[in-house]
Amino acid sequence: MSGSAARRTVQENTGFSGVERRRNPAPSSDTREVTVLHELGKALTSTLELDQVLRTIMEKIDEFLRPDTWSLLLVDELRQELYFEIAIGAGSDILKDIRIKMGQGLAGWVAKSGETVIVPDVSKDTRFFAQVDEKTKMETHSIVAVPVKFRDHCLGVIELINCVGPDGFGGRDMALLEALADYAAIAIENARHVQRIHELTITDDCTNLYNARHLNFMLDTEIYRSQRYGYQFSLIFIDLDHFKNVNDTHGHLTGSKLLGEIGVMIKSHCRLIDFAFRYGGDEFVLLLPQTSKDNAFIVARRLHRIIRESVWLRDANMEIHITASVGVASYPTDSNNKAGLLHLADEAMYLVKNTTRDSVAAAGIGVLPGF
Repeated sequence: MSGSAARRTVQENTGFSGVERRRNPAPSSDTREVTVLHELGKALTSTLELDQVLRTIMEKIDEFLRPDTWSLLLVDELRQELYFEIAIGAGSDILKDIRIKMGQGLAGWVAKSGETVIVPDVSKDTRFFAQVDEKTKMETHSIVAVPVKFRDHCLGVIELINCVGPDGFGGRDMALLEALADYAAIAIENARHVQRIHELTITDDCTNLYNARHLNFMLDTEIYRSQRYGYQFSLIFIDLDHFKNVNDTHGHLTGSKLLGEIGVMIKSHCRLIDFAFRYGGDEFVLLLPQTSKDNAFIVARRLHRIIRESVWLRDANMEIHITASVGVASYPTDSNNKAGLLHLADEAMYLVKNTTRDSVAAAGIGVLPGF
């Protein structure tokens, strides 16, 4: 049975879109709509799991509107594109790999304009983006698309394929679909708000690196993972030499800018699996998963050299030179617990700090040769 035919069958049996009801009908459409909204309200207040709430919303779309394919596209603000967050029905696996530019196709038009569209026959609408059908091997006849908006800002689009029957798309259908889109917007914005709060609790404002609190959490996680799979990992402590002189000479604002610039450099030299932290003051820490002590030496030497040889804050019309004292310790070579590992990496860094400065030292070895 096609999506539109299935939808007509549901309408005939439930009276959902205003067609004549049977003598002994199921609960009225008004009652069912209230039930749906009540269920969604409970979902929103009982969990912060975005996927769970969105799945509930899409299930209700299937239950009441019966499209052939239905999807939720979200806006990628950075790339100004739409991507399929949820896609259900024929060709859904392929849809998840497709991106649509803002303004492109009916979904892109809705995202850009913030307006709803109902297109009973896509062959008569020049906005229709036929390439999606070509990739999914589907045949789109009709489209209903509504914007998912929060405070007039479009977060995405809910799009239904082949759900417009011979009598059109009823007012009740549209009212329910727009209500579902509102719930989706609330769920998305809630999830993003929680994510922003989480990022603030684990991120250092000055450098945008992770903070010391998150280092402790990640060390616990990495020790567990390394124990389970037999991995090694390493820590690198970096302390800037004579950083106080920068603050005294140029001011604390300049000192903060220097910390931020060095933080960007450190992060840019991390692998995707590495973690960079501002440990406090002018100290930085790198956590290098699946990295032996010897390989950590290579990273430590490279970062030490970059800090020493770079001219900092050129964009601010300044030329600041600075060096660093660096310490290395590895799990489980040097210690098999968090406190011991932190202490040894810090101790190696202070060995340099209290002797030569501008060098690299390792736990159990001392200052590395070549400096």
